Amino acid sequence: MDEDYFVEDYKKNDKVIKKSTFNSLIIAIIIVTGIAAFFAGTFVSNLNSEQVSQKELENAIAELELKILEKQLPTNQPNIPLEISADDDPIIGNPDAPITIIEFSDFQCPFCARFHIQTLPTIMEEYIEKGDVKLVFRDFPLQSIHPNAVPASVAAECANEQGEFKQMHDILFEKQNEWSNLETVYAIELFNQYSEQINLEQEQFTSCLSSAKYVKEIQNDLNDGRAYGITGTPGFFIGNQEIGFVELKGAQPFESFKKVIDSQLGN
Repeated sequence: MDEDYFVEDYKKNDKVIKKSTFNSLIIAIIIVTGIAAFFAGTFVSNLNSEQVSQKELENAIAELELKILEKQLPTNQPNIPLEISADDDPIIGNPDAPITIIEFSDFQCPFCARFHIQTLPTIMEEYIEKGDVKLVFRDFPLQSIHPNAVPASVAAECANEQGEFKQMHDILFEKQNEWSNLETVYAIELFNQYSEQINLEQEQFTSCLSSAKYVKEIQNDLNDGRAYGITGTPGFFIGNQEIGFVELKGAQPFESFKKVIDSQLGN
């Protein structure tokens, strides 16, 4: 194995990139950020990172996302069943489960991480592991405020190729603070390391990630989400094609999901 490191011009915070993967990472960044730049309708931050501290920037982004979430909290109006497509996106749980949660999510969104760390485990235990519910994960990267969201989505899709979406999904959210604020090239290097940790076939994963293979699929999710009225993350639709879907907005507690799911299951 070539253990050469490309350190002279690409070193940051004592992190280095293997020369053997450097070119493919650059290609990924060019493709991913190039296509993501055309994603219209995402939220725009006017903050200048060179004029504020990193902590101030993080606080400002958190405040922005909180305002976005507050605007999307459910009103007292009755929920109206909707027709929503699950497309062919990754599934967590039994594909034949009667009730589906379709989630539009952003791997770099702290509210999405909160849902997946605090709420999803209970949904898994109470419904998904019992075969009553499945979760379909659809990408909705807020690229203008989350520059690493698209590469993270590509990494998850590439893991899904090898049947390991859940494992990559979990590690991306659990270690969000580790990669979220890095320059994209270093975040992608971490995604490659995560793929090693979950024992993916490395050549296939690296090729998939460096080619930005699933960017069009991610853009399709984004377009569908906008068509369904998604303006921020996370956003959920719960139900099935026969009874329609009920929308939940934001990282709501387990009780909000339980109320809808139990009603649909007839519990």
